[in-house]
Amino acid sequence: MNNFVELLVPVAVLAVAFVLLLGLFNMLRGGSANRSQQLMRLRVLLQFIAIVVIMGVIWWRAA
Repeated sequence: MNNFVELLVPVAVLAVAFVLLLGLFNMLRGGSANRSQQLMRLRVLLQFIAIVVIMGVIWWRAA
């Protein structure tokens, strides 16, 4: 279980970085503004999830 918890943080951070890069590439190549907006909204959601995961891991380790 401890390995699973330690794996959650990098996965969450990588998911945020991946969606961020997708949005940036879409904007740089002149893609749809609607698509960029959707990707940035997804990034904000993933950032929230990453923060919750990080805080959960900190709580888990303190307990």
